[in-house]
Amino acid sequence: MKTPNPMYDVVIVGSGPTGAAYARILHDEAPRLRVLMVEAGPSLSEQPGLHVKNLPDPQARAAAQLASQGPVTSLSPESPVPGPGRPGTFLLRPDELAPRAGMPAAAMSSNVGGMGAHWTCACPRPGASERISFLDDGTLDAALAEAERLLSVTSGAFVDAPFSGEVRRLLEHAFDRTGAAAIQPMPLAVQKHPDGTVTWSGTDVVLGPLADPTTRGETFELRDQTLCQRVTLDAGRVTGVELRDLATGAVSLAHAPAVVVAADALRTPQLLFASGVRPRALGRYLNDQPQVISAVRLPAGVVADGVKDAAAGAALHSGVSWVPYTDEEPFHGQVMQLDASPVPLAEDDPVVPGSVIGLGWFCATETVEENRVEFDESSLDHYGMPRMTINYNLTWKDLRVIDDAKDAVTRAGKALGTFLDDRPPFLLPAGSSLHYQGSVRMGQHDDGRSVCGPDSQVWGTEGLYVAGNGVIPTSTASNPTLTSVALAVLGARAIARSMK
Repeated sequence: MKTPNPMYDVVIVGSGPTGAAYARILHDEAPRLRVLMVEAGPSLSEQPGLHVKNLPDPQARAAAQLASQGPVTSLSPESPVPGPGRPGTFLLRPDELAPRAGMPAAAMSSNVGGMGAHWTCACPRPGASERISFLDDGTLDAALAEAERLLSVTSGAFVDAPFSGEVRRLLEHAFDRTGAAAIQPMPLAVQKHPDGTVTWSGTDVVLGPLADPTTRGETFELRDQTLCQRVTLDAGRVTGVELRDLATGAVSLAHAPAVVVAADALRTPQLLFASGVRPRALGRYLNDQPQVISAVRLPAGVVADGVKDAAAGAALHSGVSWVPYTDEEPFHGQVMQLDASPVPLAEDDPVVPGSVIGLGWFCATETVEENRVEFDESSLDHYGMPRMTINYNLTWKDLRVIDDAKDAVTRAGKALGTFLDDRPPFLLPAGSSLHYQGSVRMGQHDDGRSVCGPDSQVWGTEGLYVAGNGVIPTSTASNPTLTSVALAVLGARAIARSMK
């Protein structure tokens, strides 16, 4: 039997960075609106949305990561699915992939905070053709600035980390970059405190006062372990959502004239499909960012000269540098100084903090309609939702960009020092980036090639909004969270205006 039907103004499905941005903007700009946020996964900490790296106890951190790894333990990173696992995420099972599926490392998280509890916090601004051309530059830049404020983004947290200045100097010799594309510290969502410690931004930072029960007031409610099974509609207009309590199995309806689906780039189109909202572009134009990686060690002379500073700065964390995207080189580099080697070293080969450099280049790919996630309502996944099948292939142009990225990583590695092993830079399995985009893409016109308009409202469905990396319509290489939060800011303001 279904339980009574409460009334809200807005229901937000998903508690990741973009769902949190909707809640925060609505709270700030339309504080009287009653907002319900639901999350299929569990809470990981007393403060909702806390980044697990902020948990001081390693055992508590490991338990939080395990709790994020899906509805059944067989979906953990120890699953035999090819490709690397990442703590806090779970892979799609082999029987959930088509025989020729091209994204074997596709993964997701289920927890309050979503991937915002596990991400690397890199927040570069999109550049050149990564930007959304049909959004006014002033509007987009203002939204990006607001996203930086919500995420607490800074470029200065680790600017003085051991060896970081030398790393950027060496990179400058390898890459001829000026202006916005110059080698620079990576903008990170992190707060540095006077004692040198840092707090990594989870969605609790985005939620701000809403993350604290003593300040959130009575207009915001967060329910964990609550699955949204479908969005309810009447004559093309949203009426609310159907929810299932995963702890008890109880089903209820929550009425609201606006629903924001901010699940992720795979589960957002899944919920729209389950709700009968199936525009042509739904799930199509699925985009990954092929990831090329390697690692090097700084020259012995550089390490010897800076070893005292490195030892003193180990507690202050190591630096992260950025090689920005350009249209001529359609990839961007994330250069991370690691306190531990990413490959096994001999026991008598200690690593000086900051002296081992991880090189990760993300590539932009062509936006192709045939790359897609599809859904089968006759076969259900472990949540009881239509089962996903991912079809994804790289084009010849994508392969050429990947080869160019490998050359760029080689160039960077040679400039920085000595490669840790004899392997050339290599491509990780598709899906490893976790930066999936395009599946509910934004468009300027309702022409069948997009799911939502510039305000993130789904074409032809009044009151239904989508959020997350899946909304980004352009081919990008930059980490997408900042852009998707900026688009969420614009969507939340549209809701606030419509309900004032």
